[in-house]
Order: sequence, then C-alpha cells, then structure tokens
Amino acid sequence: MGKWRAAAAAMLAVLALGGAGTTGAAAAAPEPEPYEVWLVDQSDSAGRSHGGNIHVYAGDDVTRDLSGTQPAHVVDLGGETSSLCEVSTGALPVRPHMIVFNKAETHAALSFVASGHVVVFDAATRRPLACLRTEAGAGGARQAHALWPTEDDRYLIIANQNGKKLERISTDYAAGRFVQEPAATLDLAGCTTPNGAPCQAPGLRPDNAPICPFIASDNGPVFVSLRGGGMLVADWRTTPMSITGEYDTAHIPANGCGFIEAGGFVFGDGGGGTPANLDQFSVFRLPMRGYSPANPPNTPAVERLYDDEAADRDAHGTAVSTRERHIWVGDRDGNVAEVFDGVTGAHEGTVDLVSPFSADPTVDLFASSPDQKWIFASTRGPHPLSGDPHSSHGSDPGMLVIRVTADGKSGQVRGLIRVSNPDAAGTERADPHGIRVRRVPATG
Repeated sequence: MGKWRAAAAAMLAVLALGGAGTTGAAAAAPEPEPYEVWLVDQSDSAGRSHGGNIHVYAGDDVTRDLSGTQPAHVVDLGGETSSLCEVSTGALPVRPHMIVFNKAETHAALSFVASGHVVVFDAATRRPLACLRTEAGAGGARQAHALWPTEDDRYLIIANQNGKKLERISTDYAAGRFVQEPAATLDLAGCTTPNGAPCQAPGLRPDNAPICPFIASDNGPVFVSLRGGGMLVADWRTTPMSITGEYDTAHIPANGCGFIEAGGFVFGDGGGGTPANLDQFSVFRLPMRGYSPANPPNTPAVERLYDDEAADRDAHGTAVSTRERHIWVGDRDGNVAEVFDGVTGAHEGTVDLVSPFSADPTVDLFASSPDQKWIFASTRGPHPLSGDPHSSHGSDPGMLVIRVTADGKSGQVRGLIRVSNPDAAGTERADPHGIRVRRVPATG
C-alpha cells in the first residue's frame, strides 16, 4: 500500500447520460449548480518569503477540461493581502493552510499556519477585507492551523495549534465587521475539564495542540482534534468557551484532521505525522448530540470503525458522497481513500488514487461538488511545507479530479490539474493543501 506501487490500470470511459421523453423528444437535463473550487498553495509568493496563492477554478471547467483546466482567477497573497496584514497586525502572513466559506458562501476565511494570521475575503471579488492574528500561547508560540464557521455565521472558531488555544472571532459579514474576542479563548494546555482532570496531561491528552475544529449542521458544540490524541468538545457560545465533552487518547486517535457529518454522526480520523506515531490510519464516529459538562469522561461513547498502524499509512482529509451515504477518508501516504457506510459506519472498500496522471499524488484534503458526483483532492509537492515529510512528500503538486461511481462506493481518477511555483533556482516549491468548493450565487 506504499508509494512505490505501480500506476493503476487505464481509466474507464466516461459514463454517458441521457433519456427520451414520452413524445420522443430528448429530456432536458437540469442545469448543474454553478460552483468554484478554491485550492490553496502554501508556498510563498514569487520572490517573497510570505504570501502564497489561491487558485480558483470554475467547476464546469474542471469537470469538462480535466487536466487541461486553467484557473479562472489566481489570488496572489503576497500583494494586497500581505499589505493588509502588515498594516493590521505588524507582521506579514506566512504559509496559507486551510480555507473555509461562511454558510452563506459570500465570504472566505483563510488561516496562515506559520504566522498565525486569519484573513477574511469577499468571495465574489476575491479581495481581503480583514486580517487578524492569533494570540501568543504556549511557549510564546502562535499559529492558525485551521478554522471553522458557526452555522449561524456569527463566529469563526480558530485552532491556534502550537499556542494550544481555541480562539473566537466575531463575524458580521453584512456589515464587514470581524472582531477578535480574547475573552472567549480556551487555554487547552492550562484548563481543567468539568470532571476535574487537567486538559493536558501525560497518558490522558499528552499534547493539546488543536488540529482541526468542526461544528455540525445542528450548530451544536465544536469538536476539537488534538495532536497528541484525545479530544475536547466545547460550547463556543459561552465566554470563555467551555468544555462539554472530554475524551482521552485511549478513545480518540492523535493527529486527526478530517471531520465530516453523515446520518446524525460526526465522523473523524487519526493519522501519523509526529514522532509519537509516524504511521496510523484510524476512523471513528460520535453522535452529534448528547454533550454536557455533567457527563463522565468519554461520553457519549466513541465507535472505532477502522484502525491500521501499518507502515505507509496516514489518514488525512474526508469527503462525503451522495446523500451522506458514503464517507471517504484519504490516506496521503498510501495514496488511497477508504470508504465507509454513512449510516452503519461499516468499511466498504478502498479506492486507489494512483493513476496514469500521478504515481504518487499524496492526496491531502478533499472537497465534493454540490451534486457530489465529483471529488477534488489537493496533492502535495516535492518540498512539503507542513506535515511530516515521510508522508507529505508528493510528486505532482495540484488537484486530483475524481469521478464518483457506484453511488459513492468507488471512484475513478479522471485528471490532475497541476500547480507550479518554481523558485529562482528552478526548484518546484508549490505545495497545495487547503481546498474548498463554493456554490456561486445567481447574482455572484
């Protein structure tokens, strides 16, 4: 299952769709919902030691032109965005990492993992509107590894990874107001759980660097994965944010960054990438509801769906297929996706992502088209800027285009859209990571 596997067999022919009405005339196919794919390249802007690029692709271009697709727009983060951050925070933004859209999909929010910046953009114009910076935390460190919007578009929740803090930004998209709320910050290294246990402690939750936050569609608590294993669930409405669920490392695996909702459950993963566990592929799920500070630890119960600590495994990133029926969990070291039943949680099969387009795609994060007939995956570069190099080294930086088949149980790689950012010496520095799909409003 390692990266040295031979390329997969040639792709199958594209499925043709059509039909005839009762009068003999061809039935009109419904117009597909317009959308964009935003792909974040972590490497610095050309000639700079900061910035980066966002490549924006029209969805119909991607699924029609496949490997030949050109971006409809490229946002150079070394220009207006960097200037805004320098004026607003006194520091330049470094290493754009994760991107999300607010629920109305009018705005994008981008985290910079190295410098700790969060930038909010007008999604239609691609222009930066605000730049904020996370607080200094554990050992003086600060990062903005990942972020997530609340379902009511009132807040952004920020994972300050090495600072070991969960932070909150108030968001009023209509008014253009974005305000950091230090009083809401939850100190994940120094807090105490409702059961009186230290939030961070050896054998319990040994390294509380927050990796990824996630809020389900019911706008319930925020699930926070932790680098050393275990998990905390928090009420983001209180000031400061407060713990409503506590899980130890025996129940929740380390290095998780793939939450997704299906069938009333939150599915999560755990992977390798740190000296404590270089190789791991784990998948679990929890109910969306039932969290309370009155609960004992590890309640509600965790369902461990899949565990593999063999060499050359690293779970990272999830996607959901049609009608939440199937969950895909990517393995950036093994170059596969494991597929799970969204209702029962059963493991249903493995999708090989090696293809004639790339023998080592190193898929990182996934995004689905609105009709969930396509999955797009960021593919890492030869000089990765985040993640352990043993699992993040890729040969073809860009975006893998995958056609979903068998109603989500499988898929076929149909193309690879390459991204390039050579330095002055000609060395390829492109390193795509964050990826999201945005539905384009009729007026957008």
